[in-house]
Amino acid sequence: MKVKKIPLRTCVVTKETLPKVELLRIVRTPDKKIIVDTTGKANGRGAYIKKDVSVLEKAKKSKILEKRLECNIDDSVYDEIKEILEK
Repeated sequence: MKVKKIPLRTCVVTKETLPKVELLRIVRTPDKKIIVDTTGKANGRGAYIKKDVSVLEKAKKSKILEKRLECNIDDSVYDEIKEILEK
């Protein structure tokens, strides 16, 4: 029996390499809009963060998502991400 390969991605905040299901993908779409990609297949430049509120706070403070996605991110986007993480 073949063992299925688990896709790994790196968190932009903690630099941990984790399975893709343990991370949340934030995407800058081609029309410069920031969205939370729950499917993992949205078109655009993506960055992964660990599904942890403390990691999100570090990302907001250090502005690492803005650097990686090369655009400004409103506080409303951070609030939306926080709501998703708290579910």
